[in-house]
Amino acid sequence: MNRLSTDPVALFEAARDGHRLALARLLSMIERGGQEARTLGAHTFSQAGAAHTVGMTGAPGSGKSTLSAALATVVRSLDQRMAILAVDPSSPFTGGAILGDRVRMQDHVTDEAIYIRSMATRGHLGGLSLATPQAIRVLDALGWPWILVETVGVGQIEVDIAGATDTTVVVVNPGWGDAIQANKAGLMEIADIFVINKSDRKGADDTRRDLQQMLELSSLGEWEPPIVMTVGTDGEGAERLWATIEEHRTYLQRTGELVSRRRNRIKVEVSEILKRSLEAQVQSVLKSPRQAELQEKLDNGEIDPYVAVDRLLRTDGSD
Repeated sequence: MNRLSTDPVALFEAARDGHRLALARLLSMIERGGQEARTLGAHTFSQAGAAHTVGMTGAPGSGKSTLSAALATVVRSLDQRMAILAVDPSSPFTGGAILGDRVRMQDHVTDEAIYIRSMATRGHLGGLSLATPQAIRVLDALGWPWILVETVGVGQIEVDIAGATDTTVVVVNPGWGDAIQANKAGLMEIADIFVINKSDRKGADDTRRDLQQMLELSSLGEWEPPIVMTVGTDGEGAERLWATIEEHRTYLQRTGELVSRRRNRIKVEVSEILKRSLEAQVQSVLKSPRQAELQEKLDNGEIDPYVAVDRLLRTDGSD
C-alpha cells in the first residue's frame, strides 16, 4: 500500500489485508466527514451486516472501560476477535478524543485480534459520536465479528446507544438507589442486560434487589433483562456477562428482532443525515447576500421575521 494513499477504497482493501495503519486512516476519514467519508460509506454499506454490535453505557465512573477490557480477555480466551470503539469527550481545541480509553486497555493494545479506537463525541450531547454508525459499518465490512461501543459517561444514561447497537448493556454501581428510580423509564427503554459492576462493594445486593423490583413492575416482552454481577478490575463475572450477551444475540436472531432493530437503525441514520444536510443548507442561506438585504429591512422594521423566512425560501428571489 502506498503510505500516502488517501483513496478510501484503496485504504479499505489495505485494511482488509490486515494493515492497521490503513484502518486507523479509514476511521479518521469517517470522523472528518465529507466526500471521502461518503465514498467509503457507499463502498461498505452492502458488505456489512455479519457483525454483532454491543453497546456499553452507564454513568461516569461505573467502570465501563475496565469491564470492556475484561470482556476482551474473555473473547481472546475463546479464540474470537473484537473491535472496541471507545467514544470519548472531545477536546475543545482540536475536536479530538481527549480521554483515551485505550490507556485503560493496555493489556490488549498489541493483540492483533483486538482493535481499540477512541472516537470523539464532537459535542454531541447524547454521548455518541455522529460518526460511530459509519465506523461500525466499516469494521463490520472488514470482518470483525464482534464490535463493542463504549459510550462516554455524561451524567445520565445515553439512550442513543440503544439505537446504534444490537445489544445494549447498562452498567450501574452499588448504592445507585435513588438514581435508579429517577432513571427508571430510560433504563427500561434501553437495557437488554444490566451489569452491577464493582459488586464487591457494600450495597451490591440492595442494588440488585432494586433493579429486580423495577423489572417486575415493568411491562417487558419475552426477553427480561438479566442482571449480571461483575468486578471489572479482576475480571470476576466477565465470562457470565459474555455468555449473557451471546444468549441475547441468539434471542434476537430467533425472534427476528435483530432484523427489526437494524432496519430501525437505518431509518434513524437516514433521519440524522437528512437533518445535518438541511442544517448545512440553512447555514448557506443565512450567509447569502439575500439574507444581508433582508436583514436591513428587518432592522428598519419594513418586514417581520416570518416574511424574511418566506422570502429566503423562495427560489425565484422575488419579494
